[in-house]
Amino acid sequence: QVQLVESGGGSVQAGGSVRLSCAAHGYDFRGFCMGWFRQAPGKEREGVAAVDSRGDTNYADSVKGRFTISQDNGKITLYLQMNSLKSEDTGMYYCAADYCDTTTSILYRPPRTPFRFWGQGTQVTVSS
Repeated sequence: QVQLVESGGGSVQAGGSVRLSCAAHGYDFRGFCMGWFRQAPGKEREGVAAVDSRGDTNYADSVKGRFTISQDNGKITLYLQMNSLKSEDTGMYYCAADYCDTTTSILYRPPRTPFRFWGQGTQVTVSS
């Protein structure tokens, strides 16, 4: 069974750090682009960070310089290191995988367009 399983979320104070993990099971994701997305209550899904099969990365303007996406060499686990957290970073964080031409195309995929593979999410709550 193909699964993307996120972990590492929780509650943190503004200015703090959190590291999210996304474990990929049951499929070879080496040719895929992968990304982190978030959704706050009442808001649409937005792309946070993406990485393609070559290791090129891309970030939403709101998180540049604060968040870092990475993955292990076997592309079994995807990470999101989040530093200098702000209250506006609060939301459910999901990892996703799909084919893509560029990291921009996956990062800015329209909010209601699904991904080939999608995790169940992990909540991050930042209190000020």
